[in-house]
Amino acid sequence: MVLREDKNMFKEKLTEEMKDFLKNKDTEKVTLLRMILSAFQNESIAKKKQDEGLNEEEELQILKREVKKRKDSIEQYINGGRQDLADKEKEELEFIQKYLPEEMGEEEVKKIVAEVIASMGEVAPSQFGQIMGQVMAKTKGQADGNLVSKIVREMVK
Repeated sequence: MVLREDKNMFKEKLTEEMKDFLKNKDTEKVTLLRMILSAFQNESIAKKKQDEGLNEEEELQILKREVKKRKDSIEQYINGGRQDLADKEKEELEFIQKYLPEEMGEEEVKKIVAEVIASMGEVAPSQFGQIMGQVMAKTKGQADGNLVSKIVREMVK
């Protein structure tokens, strides 16, 4: 998925889909979409951007935050023996993820990490944070931070 420069791309798409779900009386998806749209609204208020709205990158960050919340909840519910609630969170997670751009694969991330390390010359494990920062900037949020961290640790040893 190519990120466009116009604002509110995700918000517009979510709003349109919510209308469809309202017509089909799919209350679970409507509730989830309302919650995400509310998060967009809260963020625009916090950033004092009510008039112009959030840009696509800011909306993408909110969606990723919602995904992370779901992943954390799933882990907690499974640890607490509540598989029913974990399953509900998994459904929500899958639903939200369909709006996110496809994440980079492990091989793509390895190439970027190798490029960053090569550009820095000889690196020490103490430069982990610097390498992570540069790699995450190059991936522009299309790589999972845990995967990047794992690969950087392997390559910096």
